[in-house]
Amino acid sequence: MNILTSQDTFTAKYGTDGQYPLSPEEWERYAKECMDPGAFGYIQSGAGGEESMKANEKAFKRWQIKPRVLRDVSAVDTNVEIMGRTYSAPVFVAPVGVQKIAHDEGELASAKATASLQLPMIASTVSSYPLEEIASVLGTSPKWFQLYWSTNEKVSYSMIRRAEKAGYEAIVLTVDTVTLGWRETDLRNGYSPLKRGFASANYVQDPAFLESLPDREEETIIDYIEQNINHPALNWEDVKSIKQHTSLPLVIKGILHPEDAKLALKYGADAIIVSNHGGRQLDGCIGALDALPEVVEAVEGKIPVLFDSGIRRGIDVLKALALGAAAVLVGRPYIYGLAVDGESGVKRVLENLLQEFKLSLTLSGIASIKEVSSIEMVKQ
Repeated sequence: MNILTSQDTFTAKYGTDGQYPLSPEEWERYAKECMDPGAFGYIQSGAGGEESMKANEKAFKRWQIKPRVLRDVSAVDTNVEIMGRTYSAPVFVAPVGVQKIAHDEGELASAKATASLQLPMIASTVSSYPLEEIASVLGTSPKWFQLYWSTNEKVSYSMIRRAEKAGYEAIVLTVDTVTLGWRETDLRNGYSPLKRGFASANYVQDPAFLESLPDREEETIIDYIEQNINHPALNWEDVKSIKQHTSLPLVIKGILHPEDAKLALKYGADAIIVSNHGGRQLDGCIGALDALPEVVEAVEGKIPVLFDSGIRRGIDVLKALALGAAAVLVGRPYIYGLAVDGESGVKRVLENLLQEFKLSLTLSGIASIKEVSSIEMVKQ
C-alpha cells in the first residue's frame, strides 16, 4: 500500500473505496505522513522523556479481565447516565485544542463526526474555531466546554457565559496545565501552535479579552493569550468562584491524587476526570489508570469519575469502566483520524472504538454497562 503524502487526504488518494487503517498504530502512522512534522510532533509527543505517556500505556497492559461465559449477551446495552443525562455510550471526545494543525476544518470536522454518532464532545478553550461555531455544528448532540482558567478572571467568566448561551451542558476546568510542561519535541522542532495563531479563536471573539488589549496587533493578541493561559496561582478558591458564576455542572479535569478528589468534593465539583493530560505535562508521574481505583474509592460514589489518558482501543474503555470510571475520554486517536481524512477519518476512528468496546463487553459476558462493576480484574 502506498503511503500518504503531506498534501493528501485518504479519500483523495484512495477514493471512497480505499481501505481505512484499523489499529491505532496504523492511524498514527498514516497521520504522521499527512501532517507537518512540527504539528505531528505536537500531537503525538509527551513531556520530558515521555515516562508519563509510557506509564499510561503500561498501566493498561498490567490490568487484565477475567471473562465470564454462558451468559445471555444477545442484546448489549451501552447506555450510561452521567449527571442526569443519558448517553448512548460511555465515550466522550476529549478536549484537544488547535485542531486546525491536523486538518483545515479542525474542530468543525470533529464536531460533525461526533454529532453523527451522538457522542458527547468537549470543546477546548484553545480551539481553532470559536466555541459558538463548534456548538452550532454539534446541534442537539451533547457538548461540554473545557475551560483554561485565565489570569484575567473577567475573561474566564465571559467564556463561561458564552458557553452557557451556546448550549454547552457542563464546564470542564483543566487544573493540570497551570503552565506548560517540558515538551522537548516541540522545543526541538521550534513549534508552537499558539504562536502561529491556531489557538486564538475563542479569545479574539471574547469581549472581555478584547477589552484588555492595548492594541489589536497579532503579536499582542498572542502575547496576551500566553499570559492568560499560564496561571500558576490557580487554587481551590477559584473553583469556588466558578461555582458562583455558573449554574452548569462543574467538572474538574486532571485529578490523580485521592486527596485532591476529596477536595474536589469539598469545593463543589459535580464530577472529576482522572487524567495526567496524556503524559504531556508532568513527566515521571503515575499512569492515569493506576490512579483511577484510589480516586474512585475516595469520592465514595458521590460524584461521577471519568477517565482520560491512554485510551486507544475498545478494551481500554472496558478496563477503565471496570475500575470504576463512569465514562472515558478519547484524545489522540481521533486527531489522527482527523489528519488522515477529516470528518470521515474521525468518524471511522470513533466507530472502530465503539464496535470494539461493544464486542469486548459481549465477550466478557456483560450485557449492560450497569453490570461492568461485576467484572473481575487482575493486575499483573
